[in-house]
Amino acid sequence: MKSNMTKKEEEVMEMLWKHGPMSVAQLLEKYSEPKPHFNTVSTMVRSLEKKGFVDHKAEGVSYHYFAKVSEAEYGKGFIKNIIHRYMDNSYMSAVSMFVEEEKISVEELKKMIADIEKNEGTPKNGKRPAKASKKQAR
Repeated sequence: MKSNMTKKEEEVMEMLWKHGPMSVAQLLEKYSEPKPHFNTVSTMVRSLEKKGFVDHKAEGVSYHYFAKVSEAEYGKGFIKNIIHRYMDNSYMSAVSMFVEEEKISVEELKKMIADIEKNEGTPKNGKRPAKASKKQAR
């Protein structure tokens, strides 16, 4: 999956995230005036499909398009891409920038560190491994 979307493609994705699967005609109904041309929306949806963000299901004579990627997943990938591309892949630089720009306070940063240290042994899925029974321990 490519990690870049144009602003217009993001608009389409926002509609799919908010309203669920839709045909191009249904997507077009969600736009405010002046509405883009049907072919323009169709092209954007196909581009999103080619990039791996969208898939479709045939329903009657039309396709219903749906998001393959959640908004949260896209956001994470977007942030990772920015850090990789503009901050030399340094998460430390990103955090430092937020502190320097006063977007995050030192107190908030300390709280995040404490939370991370508290959860240090927890795997990414949030579940701690089950304790081995006495039989398994032998």
